[in-house]
Formats: sequence, structure tokens, C-alpha cells
Amino acid sequence: MTSDAPTTPDEPGTGPGPHTGPGPGTTADRGISRKTLLRAAVAAGAAVPLLATGSIALARDAARSSTGETLPPTPFCDDGDDPTPDQMEGPYFKPNSPLRTNLVTPGTAGTRLTVGGYVFGRNCVPLPGVLLDFWQADNAGAYDMAGYTFRGHQFTDATGAFSLRTIVPGLYPGRTRHIHVKAQAPGEPVLTTQLYFPGEPRNNTDALFDPALLMNVRGAGGGKEGSFDFVLNVDGDPGPGPTDPPTDPPSGTWAAGRSYAAGEGVTYGGSYRCLQAHTSMAGWEPPNVPALWRRES
Repeated sequence: MTSDAPTTPDEPGTGPGPHTGPGPGTTADRGISRKTLLRAAVAAGAAVPLLATGSIALARDAARSSTGETLPPTPFCDDGDDPTPDQMEGPYFKPNSPLRTNLVTPGTAGTRLTVGGYVFGRNCVPLPGVLLDFWQADNAGAYDMAGYTFRGHQFTDATGAFSLRTIVPGLYPGRTRHIHVKAQAPGEPVLTTQLYFPGEPRNNTDALFDPALLMNVRGAGGGKEGSFDFVLNVDGDPGPGPTDPPTDPPSGTWAAGRSYAAGEGVTYGGSYRCLQAHTSMAGWEPPNVPALWRRES
């Protein structure tokens, strides 16, 4: 990218990415429908253009006052919107990434990028404790297969929010710029997908590109800010939050609210070994978070 100026998302249908449902631009092909964008703007009292790739994040970012003040961040969501599309994992995924939200170290080359958003269930309920595992190419377009540079996982907070500090990934043959991610709500299937950048020339030639996976990206000082909201194919629980204890858990030594060190063992309907140091919370029971616990029996 050569400019920090905000870019406009590509028009649907410019990329040849595969689609199994109606053609690009229809409600069934959108992760979040176009009416979500308009309704979010109306609710915020802002006049917002109908951009091509309507999403909760795009609506939230577009609905700003004339002074530039960000309005309250609670997103507007339509019941019945399609889940975020999946995409291929690719050859560069590595398990057991570090638990971290910042992939940038001093001296890291590249344009700084912060990506934030929320994870929702298909019933528009924010999902806490969702595992998000990110990996991407470096500024030169290379993946670190020996270590864990530009690799890391995190969990959504009690409001379903996440934030990632990284760089704009470099280009390599055959692909446009993209960030890989796996998303898994506790005890639910894993969504594997990719996030894309608007205004990239290679979006038109990348066979995997899907406009439904475009982030909203704008300049931020010397770097960029991106936003995207995931919708997982699960129903969120609108009841008590994740700090409440689980109902009738299996017997064992694991407990929410405790600090666990790597290598520490617990029982929870079986024996588990801690892989990453962390403070536990309800929803992160050992069977639900294989990035944190390895089953031993």
C-alpha cells in the first residue's frame, strides 16, 4: 500500500472468488446485510452512503458525527444474517501459537496495523471467550515456519470484542494481501477464514478473494486501522455472562479465576496439561480450548 488515506471497499463481483449461493451483492452472500448498514447509520443519526460490503464493523465505523467523535461502539445486528464465510487454511498454519494480542516487536518492518471488532452468534449475541488464532506474512511476504513471528492467539472479552496489533502483510506470488484467522466459540466448530484489504489491485485476480471478507480500513497517523466483525454459526447465550460458573461441571481440580502455569496439570472429566500460562475463566474449560490445554487421559 502506498497511501494511508482511507480506501473504499471494492465493488462486489470484482473478485473471482468462489460462491455457493446467490451472486455477490445479494443479501445471502453478505456476512451482514446491507440493511444493517443503513439501520445502524439511522440509529446513530448519521448520513452514511450505502457501501458495497455492508457489515456491522463498517456500519459502526461509518456512523460518526461531523466532529469525528466515535459514537458508542455497541454494534447493530440483524437476526438471521449469514455467518462469516469460511476459506481454506493454506499451507502455512502452525498450531500452538503464543497467547498475545500484539504481533509487533521493536524494529519490526512494515506499516503498523490495528484490527479490532466483535464476534457474534447468528442471533446477534456477542460471544465472549472465543478463541481467535491469527497468522500472516511479514512485510516481505514470507511466513515464519521456524518460529511464531506474526502468529498469535487471543480470546474475546466479556463483550465479544477483540483487538490485534500487527502490520499490513506483504505480497507474495498469486495472492492479494490477507490475514488468516481461526475462530472457535467454546465447544463449537472452528471457522477458518481470511480477512482482506479494500482497494488492493490483486483483489481482482486472487482466486480466493471474497468481498464479504473485506475489512474496513482507514489511515491512522503513520499506520492503519482495520475493523471486522465475525458472525459464527452458533447461537449466543443471551443469559448470564462468562464470569458465572458453568452449570453442573464435571468434577475435577480445574476452576475459573485461577492462574495456571505452562506444564501444570488439572483434571476436568479427564486429565489435562497446561500449554500456555493464563488466568482461567468460565467458558475456557479444558475440553473447550485445545490451545490452552492438552488432554492426557
